Amino acid sequence: MTDADDVRSLALALDGVQEIDSEGFDFRVNGHGFVWSYPERVPGSRRVIRTDVAVLYVGDEAEKQALLLGEPDLFFTAPGYDGRPLVMVRLPALSAERLAELVEDAWRMRLETSSPR
Repeated sequence: MTDADDVRSLALALDGVQEIDSEGFDFRVNGHGFVWSYPERVPGSRRVIRTDVAVLYVGDEAEKQALLLGEPDLFFTAPGYDGRPLVMVRLPALSAERLAELVEDAWRMRLETSSPR
């Protein structure tokens, strides 16, 4: 079982990470987000920042679909994320080891895609 504090400590341990002021958590590398709190949009209401759900950068659509189809109890998406290489993950359902792997993978992929070539 993990939470926002676990995300924060894992993200801040990585090189070049900047935390953005947010109602929840929001971490970037080279100016690009790799993990942040899910801003749930409920029709007719203002968005709710969900710190029990993390949005993760996954690099591409194939990886996104693999996570969504392979582990639907952990990962989900929403219409606003269609066509974007991002998934949401339920933090309380994750082990600390799995969260560490996901955060590091998101950081590494975002670092690679945002580095000058």
